Amino acid sequence: MGLVQSTAVNMLEMIGIGPFITIGMILSAMGGPQAVLGWFLGALFSVCDGMVYAELGAAMPGAGGAYIYFREAFNRRSWGILISFLFLWETIFVAPLAISAACVGFAEYTHYFLPTLTHAGVGALAAGACVLMAFLLYRPIKTVGRMSVVMLVVVLAAMLWVIISGLVHLDARMAFDFPPAAFRPSRSFLFGLAAATLVAMYNYGGYNNITYLGGEVTNPTKNIPRAIVFSVVIVAVLYLVMSIVIIGTIPWREAAISHAVVSEFIGRVHGPRAAAVMTCLILVATLGGIFTMILGYSRILYAAGAEGNFFKVFGRVHPTGHFPTVSLLAIIALAVPLCWLSLERLLSALMIIQIVFQFIPQILAVFAMRTYRKEIARPYSMWLYPLPALVALTGWIYVAITPEQRHFLHTALVLLLLGLGAYFIRAQAIKSWPFASRSTSTE
Repeated sequence: MGLVQSTAVNMLEMIGIGPFITIGMILSAMGGPQAVLGWFLGALFSVCDGMVYAELGAAMPGAGGAYIYFREAFNRRSWGILISFLFLWETIFVAPLAISAACVGFAEYTHYFLPTLTHAGVGALAAGACVLMAFLLYRPIKTVGRMSVVMLVVVLAAMLWVIISGLVHLDARMAFDFPPAAFRPSRSFLFGLAAATLVAMYNYGGYNNITYLGGEVTNPTKNIPRAIVFSVVIVAVLYLVMSIVIIGTIPWREAAISHAVVSEFIGRVHGPRAAAVMTCLILVATLGGIFTMILGYSRILYAAGAEGNFFKVFGRVHPTGHFPTVSLLAIIALAVPLCWLSLERLLSALMIIQIVFQFIPQILAVFAMRTYRKEIARPYSMWLYPLPALVALTGWIYVAITPEQRHFLHTALVLLLLGLGAYFIRAQAIKSWPFASRSTSTE
C-alpha cells in the first residue's frame, strides 16, 4: 500500500465509529460545549503519541507493529522477549474488546431505523457485523487497500455533508452556550475533562493502524510517518469543526442524551429523508472502521505466530491469497460473545488495558531505543524530542487515574500479573530468558 492507501487505512479506523456515536458521551462528561476542550486535548495527546509511533514505525517497519518495537527496543534476547510477550497477551483481550465496541456502536446507531430494538437485538446485530467483516477481510491485501480508499470516500462524504450544512445554519450563541462556571478549575472539572479526553482519544485511535501493516507498505520509512501525521491532523480538524456545528444547531443538552445526534442534526436541517441517508452513510462508515481495525489486529498475532514467539497456528496464511487466516478468524470468534456488553464498559476497559500494556511501554521504548539500541537506524526522528513523548506520557496517565477508571485500572493490573505468570511458566518450559543457558542467551 502507498501513502494514500496507508493514510486511508488510518483515517478509516479513526473516523469509523468516532464522533458519530460518541459526541453525546463527551458533552455529557463535561456538561456543556466546553467539551471542545476534550477534543483539543485529545488531539494534542494523539499528535504527540503519533510521533512516537512514527519514529518506531519508520525504524522498524514490519507486520506486528508494537510487538516488533518492544522486542527490538528492549533487547530481543532479554527484556524485549518479556515485554513483547505481554503485548501479545494484551492483544488477546484488546482486539476482541475493540472490535466488539465498534460493532455495538454500529448496532446501537440502528436505533434510528429500529427504535424498538432491544439490548439482546443490539448484541445479535453487533455479532452479525463481526461475521460480515470476517467475510470481507478474507481476501488478499491489495484488494483490502482498494476497499479502504472507497470506504474512506464514503466516510468523508458524510462528514463534509455535516460540516457544510452546519456552517450554513450555525448559531454561534447556541454553539457556545456555556453553563455558569463552565471553566472554573475544580475536582469535578478536571475529572470531567479527563473522561471527555479519554473518549476523544478513543475517537482519534487508529492513527497507529498502519504500523501493524508495515510489512505491506511501500517505502515504509517515509510513508508510515507521513500517514500517521496526515491522518491525525486531518481528522482532528474534521472532529472539532463537526462537533461545533452540531451543537450550533441542536442544543447541547439535547445532543448529550441523543443516541443518533448526527442523524437528528441532518433531519432538522434537511428533513427525515436526508436523515435516513445520513444514517446509512454513518453505518457504512462504522463498518469501515471495524474493517480496518480487524485488519490491523489480525497482523499482530500473525507476525508473532510466524516467528514462533506465539502459538504457531496464528502464523498460517491462505495458500493462494497469502493473507493471515487463523489470526483473523480467532479474534472474530473472541469478539462475538462480547457484543452483548454495554458500549461504555467496552470503551473504558479497552482504553485502560491499552494504556497499561501498550501506550505507556511504547513511549518508554523510544527512550530505550535511543539510549541502548543506537545501532537501529532512525529514518524519522520526532520533532522536539523528547517533548512529544513526555506530553503523550502525561496524557495517558491523566486519563487513566480518574476515579471512574480505577475499576478498569485494577482489572488491567490483574491481567498484567497474570501475563507475567504466563510468561515465566512458558519461559521455564521452553528455556527462554531468563531461564535460558548462558550460551543460548548470547547466540
